[in-house]
Amino acid sequence: MIIEQIVGRLDQLSPEDREGRHIEKVYLPSEDLLKRIQRVTTDHGKEIGIRLTQKEELADGDILYMDEKNMIVIEVEPDDLLVIRPRSMQEMGEIAHKLGNRHLPAQFEGERMIVQYDYLVEEQLTSDGIPFAREKKKVKKAFRHVGHKH
Repeated sequence: MIIEQIVGRLDQLSPEDREGRHIEKVYLPSEDLLKRIQRVTTDHGKEIGIRLTQKEELADGDILYMDEKNMIVIEVEPDDLLVIRPRSMQEMGEIAHKLGNRHLPAQFEGERMIVQYDYLVEEQLTSDGIPFAREKKKVKKAFRHVGHKH
């Protein structure tokens, strides 16, 4: 089976649309969400190819296939993350500047800055006394490295 487009989102289905359908899952690390072409295996051992024709990225909860009885849904594996909780704009600016010099992609949720785990960043945060926690959790979008030339 070759999947060429995302057919929906699990969180947008009504309870009636979900009822009675068997859900197979494709577990993906977050970096694989950026791949438009890949071969994956469901949790039931079914191999499928993904070749997205639209310029879209996969996301947790995307429905790759659905008929009257079955669905195949993307489930993102939790990432090893550093969740940084600066106490002020000053701290946010300082840590953002230091991490920006490393070209480390970051995501923001409210007043929290989230980066993929890196022991050097952990050491930097500890030495600067900036509050953070190491957590395993799903990210809403994949971390995208930005191409950059000095």
